[in-house]
Amino acid sequence: MARQHEALIVGAGGAGLWAALELAKAGVDTAVLTKLYPTRSHTGAAQGGVCAALGNQEEDHWEWHMFDTIKGGDYLVDQDAAEILAREAIETVIELEHMGLPFNRTPDGRIDQRRFGGHTRNFGEGPVRRACYAVDRTGHMILQTLYQQCIKHGVKFYDEYHVVDLLSEGGDLGSGGRAAGVIAYRIADGEMHVIRSKAVLMATGGFGRMFRITSNAWSLTGDGAALTYRHGVPMQDMEFYQFHPTGIVGIGILLSEAARGEGGTLLNDAGERFMERYAPTLMELAPRDMVSRAMYQEIRAGRGIGGRDWVYLDVRHLGRKVIEEKLADITEFARIYQGVEPITEPVPVQPTAHYAMGGIPTDNDTRVIRDEHNTPVPGLYAAGECACVSVHGANRLGTNSLVDLLVFGRRAGRRMALDVKGVGMPDVAADVQEPVVGEIERLRSARAGENAAGIRKELADVMMDNVGVYRDEALLTEARTRVRELRDRYSRVAVMDKGRTFNTDLLEAREVGYLLDCAETTVAAALARRESRGAHAREDFPDRDDASWLVHSLAYRAEGGPVLRTKPVTITTFQPKPRTY
Repeated sequence: MARQHEALIVGAGGAGLWAALELAKAGVDTAVLTKLYPTRSHTGAAQGGVCAALGNQEEDHWEWHMFDTIKGGDYLVDQDAAEILAREAIETVIELEHMGLPFNRTPDGRIDQRRFGGHTRNFGEGPVRRACYAVDRTGHMILQTLYQQCIKHGVKFYDEYHVVDLLSEGGDLGSGGRAAGVIAYRIADGEMHVIRSKAVLMATGGFGRMFRITSNAWSLTGDGAALTYRHGVPMQDMEFYQFHPTGIVGIGILLSEAARGEGGTLLNDAGERFMERYAPTLMELAPRDMVSRAMYQEIRAGRGIGGRDWVYLDVRHLGRKVIEEKLADITEFARIYQGVEPITEPVPVQPTAHYAMGGIPTDNDTRVIRDEHNTPVPGLYAAGECACVSVHGANRLGTNSLVDLLVFGRRAGRRMALDVKGVGMPDVAADVQEPVVGEIERLRSARAGENAAGIRKELADVMMDNVGVYRDEALLTEARTRVRELRDRYSRVAVMDKGRTFNTDLLEAREVGYLLDCAETTVAAALARRESRGAHAREDFPDRDDASWLVHSLAYRAEGGPVLRTKPVTITTFQPKPRTY
């Protein structure tokens, strides 16, 4: 079935919804395709806040926010993009407030703000209250607010449509072609839809499900990054994957940095506040990569709780009022999943795979770029976690994810609204869907073969054990071999469910292919980068090497595995310095 819209958004998180809202307000015929119901998108899981230098609690400036973003990203951040992020965060948060988002308030009625990891006053002197928040449900409130606005402005939604391929006109996307729409599989009945469009935004979120312990929802499988990769667009900076320090032990569900922002502390088995040894100025509010490594060092030294692989997050001293009014969700998680009462007991935590700094390379207007020369792909855009602009560099600061998706989601919608004017609807062949239909039917019809769930589990194990917080050449080389073996096995996958109605078995098998693409590029880029920077910690190369590695990595798809190239980091204001907190 063929349809068409002037603009298509793939993904209904914060970035996709704000882009759709801008397009609709500009009078552009816009549709959002999402494999989930929109308000189940993973933006809703973000808890602690969205950063903007409003200065409502104490003096603050966007220049300080820009510096913190660059330093937090271990100087791999493109500084022109960081300036846009910090400047536009202020107006974006205020605009969101005017849409109706119910922020917590100060006694005089302004948006309340709290501390968050890596955010400082006066270029690093000490912590600053910059995170604007709605209890510890900030992402949930953002998602509800933007969805309501999209409905109000007439955005068309294709709920529970799984985008399985991209369309192009005039060649593949990596070799000069123009984005022309998508092919989507309707989950309810298995019907395939060809949807033409003048502009396509990928806003599909991250790929944390390639790790065993992760804060990411089951649906975060790298669909957008993998689909563009398969059409010749590289993946950028894939070696940088953030582990959040405070995941629930064993399952990875997040306990927000808001707990540490409100004054929570991390304790080892001796009851020591051990971050004093690693970041004496900011302690628990150091950037996440540093806190996660500190926790691992304590555990390796035998100071994990009971000698095991976790430590304690302690909020008991904050008191019942703060815990119940400002940390309501995360304390309930501790009660439900761990049987711990945070008001009277410390909470067991361990690092959890949380956020991709890398992804689809874009320019500052969210246009996807296809090479190291920053050549835009006509009609193709990306924003949110699936994109790499790059404002996070080697390590994202807490709350900058929500700022990123809001600022660049808004920029995407405004840029797309300009670009679709005067552009004709692209032509696509009548049988353009046949190759992907063939792939899916081969999966469905295979009588016997490899089990996709088993491959997914083995992939998650090897990525967690070999490509986690600490890495070295031996671990990464073994990971490369095992991921290639899993890819070979994946070529022989079969599914049990042969039906068409709500065949999640089929679609989850396809998601394993996307995860393999993301894992393969992550391992290749991590093996090539012979230094430690931000979230990429090589024990065999423990020092940062600006002379050789102050560059972005680009991984291109090739027959024998990813081919790597580099491009320079944009430095406008702040020269790289040692990273101390």
